[in-house]
Amino acid sequence: MTYEETARLPAHGVRPAGPRSRVGAVKARPGPTTPMRIRQLSGSTARDRRDDLATEEPLEIRVSAPDGSRRTVAITMRTPGHDFELAAGFMSGEGLAGAGDIAAIAYCTDDDLPPEARYNTVTVHLRGPVPDLPALDRHFLTSSACGVCGSASLESLHDRCRPLPRGELRLTAGLLYGLPGALRAAQGGFGKTGGLHAAGLFTASGTLVAAREDVGRHNAVDKLVGWAAMSDRLPLSDHVLMVSGRASYEIMQKALSAGIPAVCAVSAPSSLAVDLAREFGITLVGFLRDERCNVYAGGERVAG
Repeated sequence: MTYEETARLPAHGVRPAGPRSRVGAVKARPGPTTPMRIRQLSGSTARDRRDDLATEEPLEIRVSAPDGSRRTVAITMRTPGHDFELAAGFMSGEGLAGAGDIAAIAYCTDDDLPPEARYNTVTVHLRGPVPDLPALDRHFLTSSACGVCGSASLESLHDRCRPLPRGELRLTAGLLYGLPGALRAAQGGFGKTGGLHAAGLFTASGTLVAAREDVGRHNAVDKLVGWAAMSDRLPLSDHVLMVSGRASYEIMQKALSAGIPAVCAVSAPSSLAVDLAREFGITLVGFLRDERCNVYAGGERVAG
């Protein structure tokens, strides 16, 4: 699928809501940053000035089927923007629906929603039935900080994911050292607020393909995977994922679902992230900064 949130009627049925709903005016759409008046202290002086903060608001992801059945699958705290990609990436990363299973994604105009919630609720319209999975219950509330916090086990991943083949991807030290700077240059929101995580997708030659920002690490990755799903780019078997924070279990799970063979992080990985990487054949690089890094798994893809 292809998608551009600002388009009047994007391709393949992926459509934003109109400016008004059936039950009244819609609240102004929140942006990725929010201006605030603050008092800044420096030494013995104080001054009032404007500051830009990273916006954090809830996003409820609903699914609906042609038979009229529907269900809430997640409520996550996120930075507004690329919401449809976030929903598509979440569905893909959790094995609930691929791009071909989605008929449309739209902001929700259901009668049970107050107008101020319209841009904080999206409905993923499926071509088939709503997934009947008990595992969905664990996603009912996620935070911008940690997602579902690795509550799924490695064993459950084997039901829908296989270890990644070694493939042709090879990484040099020079390529790795260039990734943090390239990602930082694409972090416009972080430059304004200092409060957003980022995820970047790179080619095997180190070229940045796409980058997304969010207050949540896992949301940034979902947006990136959702973009790839809607662009018919999955699996990302010859790409590298770079994240601005630590490498958690959930980020590794999302990378595995997208077929990404290499994940790099500015900070440390968790122990479960390393376990997943080693079990499923993913190269995992941590503490990638200042031309230094640690390779925790998949060292056969790293030269030198």
